[in-house]
Amino acid sequence: MFKKEEQRYDVISYTSEENATLKEILLDKLNFSVRSLSKMKRNQSVLVNGTFKKPSTTIEKGDLIEVKIEEDMANFMPQDLNLEVIYDDFDLIMVNKPPFIVVHPTKSHNINTIANGITDYIIKRNEKVKIRFVNRLDMNTSGLVIVAKNAYAHYNLSKDMSDDKVIKKYITIVKGIVKDDFGTINEPIYKPGEDSIKRVIDDRGQESVTHYKVLERLNDATVLEIKLETGRTHQIRVHMSHIGHGIIGDELYGYVDEELINRQALHAYSLEFNQPRTKESLKFKAEIPQDMKELIEKLR
Repeated sequence: MFKKEEQRYDVISYTSEENATLKEILLDKLNFSVRSLSKMKRNQSVLVNGTFKKPSTTIEKGDLIEVKIEEDMANFMPQDLNLEVIYDDFDLIMVNKPPFIVVHPTKSHNINTIANGITDYIIKRNEKVKIRFVNRLDMNTSGLVIVAKNAYAHYNLSKDMSDDKVIKKYITIVKGIVKDDFGTINEPIYKPGEDSIKRVIDDRGQESVTHYKVLERLNDATVLEIKLETGRTHQIRVHMSHIGHGIIGDELYGYVDEELINRQALHAYSLEFNQPRTKESLKFKAEIPQDMKELIEKLR
């Protein structure tokens, strides 16, 4: 049992509810990977009732298992970017990313990224955390980004992502009037070349499924709620373009009119998933940003 009040970002605490081996509990109850067990043994980072024990040790009901998390912080330059942090616990931070900001530093964007802002945030909270992103958004897409505070949280959340256990919803504004109130696009997405940024619909690609629902029909435009079943690069942008309703402001796949909006009108507005440690259901929503509100008003 995970007692929420006992959890810390640098220690995972679990009170055994049964008699079993330590290895069984670490793998089956705490969802650690097999690979991580050898590291725990090497670093002597797993304690039972305050004493280091090997994975083969028999655990009794009521024993306290503690796994120490010792990590070096990534070498991101801290910057106070006034990020909107909408949730923070011992395993994860949820950020509402504004448009025009990169999630992770690259050669062309090595400062003013979400990673720089989160580094500043965790230093001010006196935490020693290695930042790991569970999901990423394009620079010009706004919305919810999950930052894991440890390898354990990252492993479990990433697994839930790949197993489609995370419910991801977006709001977008597309060109033209979408006739059907609901629809599903099931078309494989393919990267045509090693250096290609643009993705295409191609039978050689990965299975990609996008569900959409009409929220409002405007003047030659439609506001859609998008629910992703898979999470391919540029999936929403490629699929909307494929059905003839490119996202307004999308330079690569959609319809560009800088008098309307100067970026793609796409916002990751809702995420639902289980907390990686306690398994409680977490639900987050981020209000659509001002530029998309103004676009809707212009198109009305």
